[in-house]
Amino acid sequence: MLDLNDVRVFTVVARKGTFSAAGRELRLPTSTIARATTRLEKHLEVLLLRRSPKGVSLTDAGTEFLVSCNQALRTIRIGSETLQERRVNPRGLIRVCSPIVLANGLLVQILPDFLHKFPEIRIAIETYTDDFEREPRDDVDVFFKIVPPRDSVRRMRKFPSTLRGLFASREYVQRVGKPDRPGELLAHACIGAETWQLTNGSSQVTEVAPTFRVTTCDPVVMCDLVLRGLGIAILPLYMARQPAIFRRLVPLLPQWHPRPAIISALYFGPAALAPKIKVFLDFVGEILGTDRDPRVRDAPFEGLFGKPDEA
Repeated sequence: MLDLNDVRVFTVVARKGTFSAAGRELRLPTSTIARATTRLEKHLEVLLLRRSPKGVSLTDAGTEFLVSCNQALRTIRIGSETLQERRVNPRGLIRVCSPIVLANGLLVQILPDFLHKFPEIRIAIETYTDDFEREPRDDVDVFFKIVPPRDSVRRMRKFPSTLRGLFASREYVQRVGKPDRPGELLAHACIGAETWQLTNGSSQVTEVAPTFRVTTCDPVVMCDLVLRGLGIAILPLYMARQPAIFRRLVPLLPQWHPRPAIISALYFGPAALAPKIKVFLDFVGEILGTDRDPRVRDAPFEGLFGKPDEA
């Protein structure tokens, strides 16, 4: 029979990269870690790890096996937690992955109240900034995205979408002027990423592919650069309508609206049975996109967010 303890040791070695680092995490001697890994390879009759003086690396077979191990260990962990949480209050660790702009603007603001309400829950937050198209990993419980997910395995909880607009600074408009049509954006300095999709409120949709002066997905960075007069960007309305910011901005092409940012949380189906996941998503859902949303601050609330299914 396959020893699940050996499987768990293997996953930690694969993550840490050395037997000694895995031993420190598991509080086991390095020799025990090495024997468990060798025993697993002998049982499977395949080499999972390449050994070297600098550490270990996964073979192709090891990489494939690691995916199955993580999924299996996750299922076992969720099953064990679910049985326990049926009898007690929600507890345990929730692993959350979020775009850094959502983590800073929302999650860190509401987590104190959440953790006070559920004192036996712990949160591990991992942020990402480099690619909003990133897809979730198996070791993450809740994965927040700001673009439509391609994932078909996980369940999805939709939240109110974030409405956005085109803005430039008053300084930029005085110096360069304003575009009158979407196509004229190509002649302007723009800040952002990928193709801009704009709609005029009817069925008419146009796409613009600017040559960006600065390429970034982070709206905080975009807003700062726009205020410095560097160019035009698509900004979330909750940010652009802050009084201290809005008086320095000029809305552009008001009849044309950028596609809203679609905020969703992805999670594995079995996690829907875990009370800790449910109470976390419910708590976020009570705040995100409402007048209690900390990102709103002093901005007028009306017209900042769309319906959860608004694309």
